[in-house]
Amino acid sequence: MPRRKIQIVNGEFYHIVKRGVEERKIFLDNEDRFRFINSLLVFNDKTPVPWQSRAFWNLRDPDSLTQGYRPKIPLMEIHAFVLMPNHFHILARQLTEKGISILMNKLGGYSYYFNKKYKRDGTLFQDRYKIIHIEDETQLKNNFIYIHTNPVALTEVEWKNWKVKNPQKAIKFLEEYRWSSYCDYLDRENFPLVIEQEFFLKLFGGKEGIQKEVDSWVLFKASTSPGLVAELVE
Repeated sequence: MPRRKIQIVNGEFYHIVKRGVEERKIFLDNEDRFRFINSLLVFNDKTPVPWQSRAFWNLRDPDSLTQGYRPKIPLMEIHAFVLMPNHFHILARQLTEKGISILMNKLGGYSYYFNKKYKRDGTLFQDRYKIIHIEDETQLKNNFIYIHTNPVALTEVEWKNWKVKNPQKAIKFLEEYRWSSYCDYLDRENFPLVIEQEFFLKLFGGKEGIQKEVDSWVLFKASTSPGLVAELVE
């Protein structure tokens, strides 16, 4: 396998994308999604994960999944994430040497859970994950907004083609989509221990600034859709 050209440096931001092999779905129900988010929390640690406690891994509800658990030596700060049916996005800042690589390898444990649950064999994820180095503040903001608006594609099938039929419905959908960090940034406590919020709250001027930018991106895409320009400016 060829080495990555990108050099991952401590203190820098990176946008990470990992997809299911052959674009297959990697999350089939809420139990899968809870399990993966739990993995984001407990695997983000230089110290061993609590495999000795089976009860810990059998937890299902969101409160018990995240309540009271903190990594002892975090590998990276997770600032944003979203789970989509066949892939996930993470916006992170590496804290320890090779921290991102270590965490991504640890997330392979989710594959073991998935295969055992669904009685399947073989690889779940593509061999390599995509990683983008964030080079300036504009790119950082754009990636943050991009990650949190990704779920619009689940309700607006032409989202990636810059077409949005119902922007207000799309905005509401994002605010209620719990499988991302957006709810936490809106002060709707969801998985607060998984992410570091302070940096982006300061960068955007609080939750109102974040919400404004997310809404603006949806409305901007909608304004390029035929027949919606007049509706949006009324």
